[in-house]
Amino acid sequence: MADLSRLAQVRAHVELPVLKRAAGLLEGYHRSIFKGHGQDFDDLSLYSPGDDVGDIDWKSSARAGIPIIRRFAQQSNLTVVLVADTGRNMAALSSAGVPKHEVAMFLASIVAYVARDRGDRVALVAGDSERIVQRPPRASTQDLEVMLTQLDSMYSVESPASNIAVPLERVLQSMVRRSLVILLTDEVRPAPEHTQLLRKLRVKHELMVLNVSDASPLVGSRLKDPVQVQDVDRAMNLPRFLGSSTKVQQEAADFVARQRATTADLLQRNSIVNVVVDSPEDAIIRFTAAVRKQKHLN
Repeated sequence: MADLSRLAQVRAHVELPVLKRAAGLLEGYHRSIFKGHGQDFDDLSLYSPGDDVGDIDWKSSARAGIPIIRRFAQQSNLTVVLVADTGRNMAALSSAGVPKHEVAMFLASIVAYVARDRGDRVALVAGDSERIVQRPPRASTQDLEVMLTQLDSMYSVESPASNIAVPLERVLQSMVRRSLVILLTDEVRPAPEHTQLLRKLRVKHELMVLNVSDASPLVGSRLKDPVQVQDVDRAMNLPRFLGSSTKVQQEAADFVARQRATTADLLQRNSIVNVVVDSPEDAIIRFTAAVRKQKHLN
């Protein structure tokens, strides 16, 4: 798989009808982002059966005595902005036991593949507490492959701490045209301290969050011996009794559920769709579900 380009990997591992369905949903998303036509006026024309009644120019129709509609020049395609959290938290494991950055990379590859299939452009803004990388919107296969390779190179356990405010602020400052902004991060972000920033972004852009789930050493485990767990910041010893303590297991599961609910509630209150992805295997299903939910929201 390492010899395949990232877009080829998507094509090899996801059925073509599923990808076409996702591309079709994105087409509908384009219309919802640019409410009305979002296009430049071109000319007046006689109304024909099947034309949108909303396009009728009533003043011109009254003067001519027959229905006249406004024609619009086709607007350029949708711009998708991938905003990637590249903090060291993304080098930890997802709940499926897969490195979170691998899940994030597959999601980014799916977005790039579907956008390229439609002729849309994809921009990248990636960063953490110490770094920021920005690539302009591009649609060619070569440009998208370079973008994905650069993003992949930023993920490491040695990376700085996460700070999603850094790339989100860059989007707010630099992206003038209304776009579909897709944030790739883990499931504890965005947090309440990001509320004002999210609201500002929602005014200028459509915003979607793809959360990669976090692994818990307690949830779903049955420890028989002390286990050395390596997380992204430090090692910790989990004592033997945790493996047989139903109470501790349940408390850990409840904590994870509350944490996930807090993030979901924050996003829902700000009309931002999010889905939680566990592994590359469920990435396309969750991404498609997110786009479908966003269409209904609009």
